[in-house]
Amino acid sequence: MNDNYLDVMEQYEGETLEVRRGRGAWIFERSDGLKLLKEYRGSVKRLEFEEMVLCGLKNQGITAVDQYVRNRQGELVTAAEDGTKYILKDWFVNRECNLKDGREILTAVTWIARLHQAFRKIPWQEEWNTGSMLPPGLSTEMRRHTREMKRVRTFVSNKRRKSEFELCVMEHFAEFYEQALKAQEGLEALEKKQDENRLFLCHGDLNQHHLLMGTGDVAVIEFNQMHRGKQMADLYHFMRKVMEKHGWDEGLGISMTEGYDKVLPMDEEDRACLYFLFLYPEKYWKQLNYYYNANKAWIPAKNVEKLRSIKEQQEARVRFLDRIKG
Repeated sequence: MNDNYLDVMEQYEGETLEVRRGRGAWIFERSDGLKLLKEYRGSVKRLEFEEMVLCGLKNQGITAVDQYVRNRQGELVTAAEDGTKYILKDWFVNRECNLKDGREILTAVTWIARLHQAFRKIPWQEEWNTGSMLPPGLSTEMRRHTREMKRVRTFVSNKRRKSEFELCVMEHFAEFYEQALKAQEGLEALEKKQDENRLFLCHGDLNQHHLLMGTGDVAVIEFNQMHRGKQMADLYHFMRKVMEKHGWDEGLGISMTEGYDKVLPMDEEDRACLYFLFLYPEKYWKQLNYYYNANKAWIPAKNVEKLRSIKEQQEARVRFLDRIKG
């Protein structure tokens, strides 16, 4: 980002006291609070959708969200002299959730449940039934990933000389591919009998980077993937990061589901959805996808280690799956 930000900020109310770089953007200490300025390449319609939902969250008591700030002309997007477009958002001094701290993890899960609870009280608008606000079902992405896994297996099996990474792929493929198919089929069955009233607003990309821990509250940021869908996907995305960091500690995993359930009770369909999301071998697929799209002549040793680590954690992962399956 160049000096455009100086001209852009003149188009907003308030006085700049201090400015610094952060999160690939500019963070401003302003007379009206902390703000973040960043480039924007999306549509105004998308921003209007997010703004309406974030206002709704504030009305439901979820006040620490990175709401957009309109400029002096009342617009959400501000253009610099060179045509580059920017958005300004409320920002926070809070730090990212520490995935090594069990208490912070459980606090974050409680706030995810509170966020979902508030989402459910925001009526879905007819004009939101388009584009990124209403993506395909979760099983669609699973189906695509499963095809990619099979494509990699076919490619590797046809090679005469296989690298250490490729040998690891072939050694464990059958086990993970079977899990992928079971997860995909299970989620597809859920979606076929799914009641439209069971779809709610979701954050869409919830992890430790988007949960900022403060004193007495948690700020939730980056709603640019927000959509209508299954809220269990939000919980899964956060929990999976935690479980991978903690070697699939089933006690911690159950504590997270119980913490969520105390705030927003999960029914049988929610638990089944969460189970199928965890059953899908996402980390294994990611390694295969990286391999297929990278320079196959040289695979870093760390990727071989990651593949072996996935297999080493499989026993603990299966134990956790058995617990949440009920």
